[in-house]
Amino acid sequence: MRAARGSGGSSGSAAVSVSAIVVAAPASGSGKTTVATGLIGALRRAGHRVAPFKVGPDYIDPGYHGLAAGRPGRNLDPVLVGADLVAPLARHGARGCDLAVVEGVMGLFDGRIGDEPAAAVAEGSTAQVAGLLGAPVVLVVDARGHSQSLAALLHGFATFDTSVRLGGVILNRVGSQRHERVLRSACDRVGLPVLGSLPRLSDLEVPARHLGLIPAVEHGAAAAAAVAAMTDLVAAHLDLGAIAAMAAPIGDGPEWDPATVLARSAGRSSDAVEFASNAVGSAGPVVAVAGGAAFTFGYAEHRELLAAAGAEVVVFDPLHDELPDGTAGLVLPGGFPEEHAAELAANSGLLDRVAAAARGGLPIHAECAGLLYLARTLDGYPMAGVVDAAAEFGPRLTLGYRDAVALADSVLWRAGERVRGHEFHRTTLTASGSNSPAWGWRTETAAVREGVLVGRVHASYLHTHPAGNPSAIARFVAESAAYATDVNA
Repeated sequence: MRAARGSGGSSGSAAVSVSAIVVAAPASGSGKTTVATGLIGALRRAGHRVAPFKVGPDYIDPGYHGLAAGRPGRNLDPVLVGADLVAPLARHGARGCDLAVVEGVMGLFDGRIGDEPAAAVAEGSTAQVAGLLGAPVVLVVDARGHSQSLAALLHGFATFDTSVRLGGVILNRVGSQRHERVLRSACDRVGLPVLGSLPRLSDLEVPARHLGLIPAVEHGAAAAAAVAAMTDLVAAHLDLGAIAAMAAPIGDGPEWDPATVLARSAGRSSDAVEFASNAVGSAGPVVAVAGGAAFTFGYAEHRELLAAAGAEVVVFDPLHDELPDGTAGLVLPGGFPEEHAAELAANSGLLDRVAAAARGGLPIHAECAGLLYLARTLDGYPMAGVVDAAAEFGPRLTLGYRDAVALADSVLWRAGERVRGHEFHRTTLTASGSNSPAWGWRTETAAVREGVLVGRVHASYLHTHPAGNPSAIARFVAESAAYATDVNA
């Protein structure tokens, strides 16, 4: 599939009017994804144009949101993009819609854990995003094990930070009518309206594995059936009218626009990068972006920025496709290659071509799954061999935000540039000492060197958000354009 080149959006100054509601919970595992996905689908069925969002760096939930909404699910992550971009990104993602449904992350007040004293509203928390959007919060409570004491829990969440407005409660996994009456009484006691009560349904669960839910694109028709079941459940048991009426306008302000932010980034950049689209009517470099079941972790804004910088974006599936004709830049995003290692290895022609192209100077941006794809082997299966390392799935989860520094110039960053990223993987690399690291950061106990730079390849476990790093995307497209010129000379 080819994306048309162009500005990628509006002028960046137009105000977009859309109202938002945030779906949060006291803790993880309360049923936020079921409720948020079902709410998106039910509101859409009721005639609303719904824009779906997820707080934080989660790549899986937005896939289910997208199925329910009929448009891409997007992320709102103030840690990776900065607090000032949250509302503009929401306006951009909600273009053409009248409602935005934002699913929170973890518990309402849970966010990044840093060295500084904890603030009431933690960075990256659902509460912070709700405040930045000016949106009320609907609290989803797992009712199992709760009775009258629910009133104390709700009182705590309602008064912990009064800048966060709780609009109401959704009771999830309620055991009986009697149980529901007790819970409703507890909500009345603290003055919070009940917006609906969902029964316990053991069969309404989306399959999960080591990093959470199985992505919707992998789950196929079953994912669509699950989303339909969530929609039916929410439509039957929640007060959709009250929830829609509760949503608050995000407010006036600029809409994020890829062309505008690229121009501003170029104006500030010491590189003075030029967009490949400067010559009107000329074709930009083909940037191939891996997709399909093995490469599902990515941001919609990434492709939009690539296109706005002048690239002709071509999505392909490494499980069975060939490298697109004319590829001048290659993006290998995150995903679950360990679940598809045999199929990836079977497409040996693509692996060989990627290896040869890398040796020939093709700019490659590989994150997490992309890093594994470029390794010599993945769980014993042969991969591209661009990175001198063997990858294996393991029992230990590596998870968290990182404040990283680029250790050398690359096709994306200049040495010394500081970037915020996120790690999320259960694989490890056994590498030779010949690899040049891409990133450096410090933990409480050690200095970390991570990722690999080889030729014009930047490969790393670190996920970055392109909207927070537009100059890196512009530079990558410029490098791709230069490669195309060299190859065609």
